[in-house]
Amino acid sequence: MTLLILGLLLWSLAHFYKRLLPAHRAKMGEKGKGAIAIVLVLSLLLMIFGYRWAEFIPVWSPPAFFTYINNLLMLCAFFVFGMSATTGRLRGKMRHPQLTAVKIWALAHLLVNGDLVSIILFGGMFAWATVSVILINRSQEWVRPDPGDAKKDKLLVIITLVSFLVVATIHVLLGVSPFGG
Repeated sequence: MTLLILGLLLWSLAHFYKRLLPAHRAKMGEKGKGAIAIVLVLSLLLMIFGYRWAEFIPVWSPPAFFTYINNLLMLCAFFVFGMSATTGRLRGKMRHPQLTAVKIWALAHLLVNGDLVSIILFGGMFAWATVSVILINRSQEWVRPDPGDAKKDKLLVIITLVSFLVVATIHVLLGVSPFGG
């Protein structure tokens, strides 16, 4: 569990660095992007292996029907995440679609995982995304982009469904069925 917590801390600090110490980050220039990227990859590896290797300590037993709520929330998370890249009418409807998607993802996973390491991982990611929104909102003004073509929103729905199915398939191949059973 120590690796997981270390990974979460590195992930958070690497993302907060620009907001908390902007002058120091600016001194690093373009080379700083590479250093931050390395820290982020390392943090992801620590979280992945820390999660996989952690002892299973049950805290609560989620009801089986939460699986359906999880899947619905995950569809929403994929859709909201995609809003950050859409050029359709939905562009600019939400200031932080990627961070909002992370919060939806984390909440969905907290509903179906009642063990301590899951609570730390998904709760930690939820907290990181929440603090990130606060820091960004305090540090910069938002210029809302103009909405685009409605056809792009249809494409967003298709991409959402395909992405959800790909990730669900990967979960199944890794031995974790997102559909229960």
